[in-house]
Amino acid sequence: MPASNWSRWADQGRVVDGTSPHPTTDHWNRWREDNTLMQELGLQIARISVEWARIEPRRGEFDVAALDRYAEEIADLQARGIAPLVTLHHFGHPLWFEDLGAFTREENVSLFLRYVTKVIQHLGHVVDDWVTINEPNVFATQAYLFRESPPGKVSWPSLIRTLRNMAVAHIQAYQLIHQQLDGPDRNIKVAFAHHVRVFTPLNRKNPLHQFFSVFNEWSFNRVVEEAFLLGKFSPILGRPRSAITPGHYADAIGINYYSRTAVKGLSDGTFPNADVNDLGWEIYPQGLVDVSNRLSRTYQLPIWITENGTADDGTGQPESESFRCRFLIDHLGALSAACAHGTPIERYYHWCFVDNWEWTEGMAQRFGIVGMDPKTLNRVVKPSGYLMRDIIRHGGITPEIREKYTEPGGYRRGVKLSQPGSHHRKTLGNGENTTGPSAHYTRGHSDD
Repeated sequence: MPASNWSRWADQGRVVDGTSPHPTTDHWNRWREDNTLMQELGLQIARISVEWARIEPRRGEFDVAALDRYAEEIADLQARGIAPLVTLHHFGHPLWFEDLGAFTREENVSLFLRYVTKVIQHLGHVVDDWVTINEPNVFATQAYLFRESPPGKVSWPSLIRTLRNMAVAHIQAYQLIHQQLDGPDRNIKVAFAHHVRVFTPLNRKNPLHQFFSVFNEWSFNRVVEEAFLLGKFSPILGRPRSAITPGHYADAIGINYYSRTAVKGLSDGTFPNADVNDLGWEIYPQGLVDVSNRLSRTYQLPIWITENGTADDGTGQPESESFRCRFLIDHLGALSAACAHGTPIERYYHWCFVDNWEWTEGMAQRFGIVGMDPKTLNRVVKPSGYLMRDIIRHGGITPEIREKYTEPGGYRRGVKLSQPGSHHRKTLGNGENTTGPSAHYTRGHSDD
């Protein structure tokens, strides 16, 4: 496994359950098995990632064999009728890039663009859809505020510089991909995956709760999206040295949505007696509709739900889950109703396909529709995997599907506060009478 920011983080003992980026799901070696299983479940699209540390393990040295291996996997997906959406940066990068200051230094953006250039030279002929950067707001706050990911520092200047430079990296990568791949017979689409959260006052009559709801919404959501989507840098971010002309720098809006926060300050919380998952995050399907409506109206772009899912360990067995089917039916049903009222939701990528390595959480939190035997890593389809299959086959959620898969127990209840930032973890399709869903799994450390 090439050295990365996350391999060192694990070596330092910073992962909750003591696991490391290797082997996790061992997808690097089991990709044919996983692709076959996705095809058997009828999945139509898949969001995958390429791992920068594999492709450029040492500065300026590119592993062509690794790029060829990615090309082979992508070609296999397409042969199975599964369209790939390729992510270029999903929290992980080479250790040498981390030691250079990563995205805290604007001059390092050129190193990211060199890597992007190499990827599109090798994969651009078979990939039309791209995500440049995944959840920059989560990446920056976990790394430089909450100390939940590498390098685990508290530095407001580093946080701001990282967000600003990631926006520059996205804009310039967006331009580069279109310059290199656009053609008369191609429809290239580029986005970034934006973690969007709903912020609601815990007490709507409390002015402090109201103030922090507005502040959190603005600082965590809107400052970031305006920089990435429009090239507009708020005073809090500051102006980059690179010449960025305000414009439109996305062809769709990627939304990663999991929950909402009951706000009384800067910390995370839930409403009393709210439905919650295993991590204590509130389960709030209407929030996915609300953020989709706001973003589509504001930016006049189609919506891709690039992540949505829940932590559900069930009894702890690889095939077990308690409420994921209910979660999916509730969220897909809400999206279906939104589509019926004109919200342009084009795709739904579930997080995730196989239970994965959830970064600092390790392997303990299970988000997959497919589990793994802990000793052999053999795949075990969960009820939610068969639910996805049946929705796809029927083109929507029928009464029979709803009755068959809605668990009798319902969600967990009560107030359980997540650690600050922990809620930020983490396929055409939505619910009734629409094209069925496909699945999302991440590549790299969490699927190595």
